[in-house]
Amino acid sequence: MKVLVAVKRVVDYNVKVRVAADNSGVDLTNVKMAMNPFCEIAVEEAVRLKEKGVATEIVAVAVGPKEAQEQIRTALALGADRGILVEAADAQPLAVAKLLKAIVDQEKPELVIMGKQAIDGDNNQTGQMLAALAGMGQGTFASEVNVADGSVKVTREIDGGLQTVDLKLPAVVTTDLRLNEPRYASLPNIMKAKKKPLDIKSPGDFGVDVSPLVKTLKVEPPAERQAGVKVADVAELVDKLKNEAKVI
Repeated sequence: MKVLVAVKRVVDYNVKVRVAADNSGVDLTNVKMAMNPFCEIAVEEAVRLKEKGVATEIVAVAVGPKEAQEQIRTALALGADRGILVEAADAQPLAVAKLLKAIVDQEKPELVIMGKQAIDGDNNQTGQMLAALAGMGQGTFASEVNVADGSVKVTREIDGGLQTVDLKLPAVVTTDLRLNEPRYASLPNIMKAKKKPLDIKSPGDFGVDVSPLVKTLKVEPPAERQAGVKVADVAELVDKLKNEAKVI
């Protein structure tokens, strides 16, 4: 079974982001970049399926700038067999979904695994859009994945608890935090990953227009939180809530 895993290049989650001086977006100057944490979970799940003998090949795919080769190489070091990079910086979710759909049509994987969202845009859209475009079943927010007999059983995290869905393959699965604990790539595997195949494509190769449909007008940091104050008694608290905060 072939598994396709989508990965994304984002600002490392340990980095405190800064708004650019012109308020056009996030300042990426000398900022450490990394694989999106939810994508790490997706790669780990694909590798575990291969270790169980369920998957026979893992293809890591990224849509992003040329530098996203670094994140694909990380996926290759973790256990993916080959990579595909579509060079399209700042592509929005629908464009990414269309590109992934074109790759799915070309590669014909039986299972697509991807993070439920990226920590930069937080859109939580690409997996669902891909499933709709490709006409595949979808299991989102997965906390458990079991593949057997031509289907995948996905336990989903929902507001009221857990929901289990049984999907016929091919299908799309998006990963949640509690699905697994990603491993670290060993130095020998990092060196081996440099020799694994990585194809570079462009949106034009798939006939996909990646022109943005949504325009960001302005990005601002959140307002600074004001320091708290101590009150002597309940009466003073009620007075401040009523006359200063004006919440009651």
